[in-house]
Amino acid sequence: MGVRSLLVASTVLALGLALSGATNPGFVVRITQAGLDYAKQHGVAVLEKELAQLKLQDISGESRIPVLGKVRYEISRLNLRNFQLPYSQISLVPNEGLQVSISNAFAELDGNWRVKLRILRHHGSFNLNVEHVYIKTTLKLGRDDSGKPTVDISACSTSISNVRVRFSGKLSWLYNLFSKTIASKFKENLEGKVCETLRSSVRRYLQPYLQTVPVTANIDAVAGIDYSLTAAPVATAQFLNVDLKGECFSRAQHTPVPFTPPALAVPPEHDRMVYFGVSSYFFNTASFAYHTAGALIFEITDTMIPKDIEFRLNTSTFAAFLPQLDEMYPNMPMKFSLSAPSAPFLSIGTNGVSLQPVVDIQAYAIYPNGNLAPLFLLGLTGNVSATADVQSGRMVGSLAVGRMKLTLKHSNVGTGTFKVKMMQSIMNVVASSILLPRLNGNNLLGGMGLLEQTPLRSLHQFVN
Repeated sequence: MGVRSLLVASTVLALGLALSGATNPGFVVRITQAGLDYAKQHGVAVLEKELAQLKLQDISGESRIPVLGKVRYEISRLNLRNFQLPYSQISLVPNEGLQVSISNAFAELDGNWRVKLRILRHHGSFNLNVEHVYIKTTLKLGRDDSGKPTVDISACSTSISNVRVRFSGKLSWLYNLFSKTIASKFKENLEGKVCETLRSSVRRYLQPYLQTVPVTANIDAVAGIDYSLTAAPVATAQFLNVDLKGECFSRAQHTPVPFTPPALAVPPEHDRMVYFGVSSYFFNTASFAYHTAGALIFEITDTMIPKDIEFRLNTSTFAAFLPQLDEMYPNMPMKFSLSAPSAPFLSIGTNGVSLQPVVDIQAYAIYPNGNLAPLFLLGLTGNVSATADVQSGRMVGSLAVGRMKLTLKHSNVGTGTFKVKMMQSIMNVVASSILLPRLNGNNLLGGMGLLEQTPLRSLHQFVN
């Protein structure tokens, strides 16, 4: 589990979001060298613990000592007590993945020895120091048919510059004479064992773990999101790009969306730790999913209007636009039901997000017993735009609404005197003078705190 955790830590920023189908992604996550350096801090400690648990095989053999002759030896109960990694680096390997490099590592071992020299038999303990250990391994990142991430070791090498062994026990001075032979055996054993253990851990632990990573998640009771990989992660000399599907779907009716994702242009920048790219495809599939599920229906009643606003939602107020209301339904509360006849689509550009909603507004009078009387149906069109940025480690943004246009689609109380233009003018004034200042003053995006040590590029400069 330890090596698995190390490798997860070294790739978690790229694969923790690892999310088949679409040619172009809805999301792009870019991890730079600075981001990998940050992940390395957490991974090295895990690797030290894992390597300290390596199980080494017993060593036995023969050695010839001048004058004394042939000596048979056996080294057993090897215990790797410590493995320190003072210098390490995770770097990008173009078109491959990641390379983990360890230099000047140090290890300590102890164990038991047993020696037979002619008719003499002796045993004792020993201590062994392994110095200047160098490990270099390359992780090849990929994607399977289900859009889940894959990882394997495509190359691994280990070298050890110096091994010193010291025997303790009766006649240990004699056996220290052939300590170089024992040290050579240890060096050979360790060099082969490290890469073998790393490969085994990746295939037995890390890769099976990645297969359990979900590629869909529920947003709420209505919709979910598919964040599977659309392609294998792409490494360059400066960054690692991970393309994710970023498609929302209706949980009740998971049908393909009737449009394809546009190309997502990602700037070639790499001075920050992490970058996120968001395509309009993500937002538009969300709109399609909620519309398909019948969730884009909203109701407005008088209780939802702030008390400090003089405009009240009742027939007496709207009699100014339609005089018959106060005669047919005198001083009765009203309710508006807003629905979208089609899924609203937005576009994202360098200036932010823009949306041209088309909304049907059905007005009702509410009887004292709660029954509803349909009054009229209005059609509303307009332009809505939003910008987002990051300031002092927090997401901030603002909304802007262009002029809204109202049309009367149907009326149950007569059409001859309906003052639609007047209602349209009042709605534009209310939206620009009251509604927007309140929304922008509250800064709805302000609650989304971001880690200051992981600065993000402004979203409106990194989306398409």
